[in-house]
Amino acid sequence: MTRAMIEAVGLHKSFGDTHALAGLDLDVAEGTILGVLGPNGAGKTTAVRVLTTLIRPDAGHATVAGIDVVRQPAEVRTRIGVAGQYAALDELLTGLENLLMVGRLYRLDSRVARQRAMALIERFELGDAANRPVKTYSGGMRRRLDLGAALIAEPPVIFLDEPTTGLDPKGRLSMWELIADLARSGTTLLMTTQYLEEADRLADDIAVIDHGRVIARGTASDLKRQVGGERLEITVDNPAFLGAARLVLEALGSGPSHVIEDERRVTVAVTAHDGVLTRAIRELDSAGVHVDDIGFRRPTLDEVFLSLTGRPAEETVGIES
Repeated sequence: MTRAMIEAVGLHKSFGDTHALAGLDLDVAEGTILGVLGPNGAGKTTAVRVLTTLIRPDAGHATVAGIDVVRQPAEVRTRIGVAGQYAALDELLTGLENLLMVGRLYRLDSRVARQRAMALIERFELGDAANRPVKTYSGGMRRRLDLGAALIAEPPVIFLDEPTTGLDPKGRLSMWELIADLARSGTTLLMTTQYLEEADRLADDIAVIDHGRVIARGTASDLKRQVGGERLEITVDNPAFLGAARLVLEALGSGPSHVIEDERRVTVAVTAHDGVLTRAIRELDSAGVHVDDIGFRRPTLDEVFLSLTGRPAEETVGIES
């Protein structure tokens, strides 16, 4: 069996009256990506800070690459790379100088540090900006350079705390490609995110955290099956029809409908296909609802998250993520 490169059992951590972690259990198999989902306040960042030795847990046990994060933190740090929510770079140094500085902090030989830094600059397409101060970099360039700094020591385990926060769609796609390449090379990654599409696309396994503990675990397909059944989805041609459309779909479905007003869309779970689509079309027409699109689809990871936590992933519920 593949060994666990990251393992946490019963982690607890409180900040005053706030219980950031309340018995968190996690494990990540070697060479895989675990996507950790949760709203702000769920405990994602606190878990990363414990696993990367930045803070000590109040209770519980955790190892990274088989090394105890509390008893041997210095040993753990030699085997991990970390890219946080905000790029940890010196803006007055150039991109190359930042990588060289991090390499020397890892106690790499100066020649090795330079070789690896140049290779990372080429890999992350930063060659034209290598000798420019980081303060002139775009957000996407900073995120790529920050990830390069996490990789310069070639650690077997990488922690990515919301790695694409603040990036535009192009920058996010570029970062996704880099993360997927890391996994293909055998690196073990734990990645926290609020972007459900990100977890769906990249993660081998997903853990949903809420109130400091894991409330669901599995592949994206496993989690979608937990919601049950398929969805009947319609898009109306005018937002004024949303209320009537919702009433029609709830009468045909097996639960409450979900309305996305800015997309003029209504969705409801259904237990069977037989005759449902025909009835929906007939009753929507009778109600005077004009439809742009109608059909069946599988539940999304967003719906899974909403079902499990009772709120969208982006909703802020606390001060510590």
